[in-house]
Amino acid sequence: MDATGHYDLNWITSVDDHIIEPPNVWTDRLPAKYKDEAPHVIVDDTGTEVWAYEHLRIMTGGLGASAGRRPEDITAVGFPYTEMRPGCYDPTARLLDMNDAGILASLNFPSFPRFCGQTFAEAKDKELALLCVQAYNDWMIDEWCGTDPGRLIPLAIIPLWDPALAVTEMERVYAKGCRSICFSENFEPLGLPTIHTGHWDPVFQVANDLRMVLSIHIGSSSTFHKISKDSPFMANFSLGMIRPMGCLMDWIFSGLFERFPNIKIALSEGSIGWIPWVLERAQQVWTTQRFWVAKGQSLGNVGPVQDYDIQIDTEKIDVYRDYREHFYGCFIDDATGLSMLDVVGEDNVMIETDYPHSDTTWPYSLKLAHERLDAADLSPEVQYKILRGNAEKLYQFEASEPPKVTQP
Repeated sequence: MDATGHYDLNWITSVDDHIIEPPNVWTDRLPAKYKDEAPHVIVDDTGTEVWAYEHLRIMTGGLGASAGRRPEDITAVGFPYTEMRPGCYDPTARLLDMNDAGILASLNFPSFPRFCGQTFAEAKDKELALLCVQAYNDWMIDEWCGTDPGRLIPLAIIPLWDPALAVTEMERVYAKGCRSICFSENFEPLGLPTIHTGHWDPVFQVANDLRMVLSIHIGSSSTFHKISKDSPFMANFSLGMIRPMGCLMDWIFSGLFERFPNIKIALSEGSIGWIPWVLERAQQVWTTQRFWVAKGQSLGNVGPVQDYDIQIDTEKIDVYRDYREHFYGCFIDDATGLSMLDVVGEDNVMIETDYPHSDTTWPYSLKLAHERLDAADLSPEVQYKILRGNAEKLYQFEASEPPKVTQP
C-alpha cells in the first residue's frame, strides 16, 4: 500500500525465474589448478557449444533459454550464448526485460547446477564440488543480485551430499543476506536419504531457526512422471503437478512440523489448481484411515506401513492448518486455482513468470496476471498479496521503488 492508501498493482515479484549461468561463474572464482576440471564452456568435436565438468557435456540454450522466441521457434536443441537473449545470463539485461513485463523483483533458480544443485551432488570430486557450490552462491549473491539488491532475490544451493556442510553453507549465505535455499521434492531418486530418516534434521533446524525458506522446484528430484512406457510425451508433460503434489503430502504426514514449526516451503512452479482437491482427499484419509494405519497393519502387496506412520501422533496433524502455516503454492497461469482461492488461501499463493523458460509469460506477465486476477473478482488487497506482498514477506525481501518505465 502506498502513502495514499492505494495498492500498487502495476508490478510483480516473481518467485520462480531462471538463470543461464554465464561461462565465467566458476572459472573466475576457483583456484587456477581447477581450470580444466571446474565447469566451463567449450566447443566440442562436433562444433557444439557445451558445458564441460568432469565427464559431463551439457548443452547450452534449449528450452531453458526460450525468452524472446515465438512458440513455433522454441527448440529443445542446444544453441550458443550468441543466440540467447542477453537477459538469460546478464543481470543488467535481465532488469531491462523485467521492466518490459512489469516484473519488479525476481528470484532465480540455477540451470547448470540443476534445480537444487544435483550436478554437484553427483560429482566424483566432492572437494571441488563444494568449492563449486560456494562459488555459485557467491556469484549469485554478490554479482547477480548485487547488480540491484532491491530487485533480484538471492537463492542459494547447498552441498546435498553432507548435511553438516550444508548447515555451514546455509549459515554462510545467511550472513551474506540470503534467506532461501533450493531443496528437493524427493531425495530418494537422487540416491539420498528421505526427509523421514532424520538425515536432514540439521538442515531443517537451521531453516527453522533462521527462517530460511525451502524453495522446492518441480523437477528437483531429477524425475519425470510417465503414465506408461509408451504414453505420449505431451500427456506426461501435462502432469507435472504430480511431483509437488507428492511433496506436499509427504511433508504433511511426516510429523516434521511438530519439531520444526517455523519451516516454510515454496512449491515452485507447482501450480495451485490441484491443491483444494488434494487437501480434501488428505483430510478424508486422515479421518477414516489413521487408526488402522497406527496399528502397523499391511495392505496386501502395497506392503507394511513405515515406522514413522506408527510413531507419529496423528492427533496433532491438521491437514488444512499445516498447509496454511507451512506451504506456498506458486503459479504461472492458473485460473482454476484462483477461482478456489478460499481453499488455496490468499496468504499462500505467489505468482511467477518462469523467465526465460518455454513456459514463461514474458513479456506479457503483468497483463496476463491482471486478466486472471480480475476474472477471479479479487479485491485490490488480495491482488497485491498475490502479485507482490506474499513473496516479499516470505522471502524477507524489501523491494526497490518501482522504476519509471512505460509498460506495454
